[in-house]
Amino acid sequence: MGITSRNDWLRALGGLLLPDGCSGCGRATEHPPFCRRCLPAAAPPVPTTPPRPLAAWVAEVAYTGAWKEWIHRFKYPGAGLMSLDPAADAVVLALVRAAARRVPDGFNPDLVVPVPLHRKRRRVRGFDQAALLARAVAREVGARACLNALERCRDTPQQIGLSRRERRRNLRGAFVARRSMEPCIWLVDDVATTGATLSEAARALRRAGSRRVVGVCVAHTPPGGTDEAFETPVLSS
Repeated sequence: MGITSRNDWLRALGGLLLPDGCSGCGRATEHPPFCRRCLPAAAPPVPTTPPRPLAAWVAEVAYTGAWKEWIHRFKYPGAGLMSLDPAADAVVLALVRAAARRVPDGFNPDLVVPVPLHRKRRRVRGFDQAALLARAVAREVGARACLNALERCRDTPQQIGLSRRERRRNLRGAFVARRSMEPCIWLVDDVATTGATLSEAARALRRAGSRRVVGVCVAHTPPGGTDEAFETPVLSS
């Protein structure tokens, strides 16, 4: 669960600088990162029927509106000191911890694993957002995290704009487990659209011995929505 890059250290430093007030207006609040007035509208959780072979999946909010803005800030920070955005980090990490609390009873995790970036993309970006989220989930539920349990062995093209079938084809064979897996794994990512990425990663975990894999995400793209980013990011998980 250690910090593995310079940008990871910067993000950790940003967490120490996090203000006690609301991330929206700066006013004091008993329930950071938002006061009641600035809390973005809640959204229904991800549909209950997960794509195979996931045993269950959860997400806290829909990938729209203000939530999309916060996730975009978290996922695509500037370089160096510009990567310090403690408000965005606080919002997104609070959301993934809340998502972890949505997991149905009976799925206690033996291990928490992030959906990894390919090493080329991680080198360019400087950090792996799913690893940060997995650490937060593990701490929330008192479980162990293994950040390198999965490897993304193919640098797949971006998923943005692809159909469900195209996403499955694009990701086929993209992940491999680097060790034997425990029976129940929580698989963590930022945004789920069709669930194709989670499904393919879950297959790799199942091949390595896991019997149940639960997807835990910050947000999901609602039916009829779009997973396109605001600008045109170079990278995508």
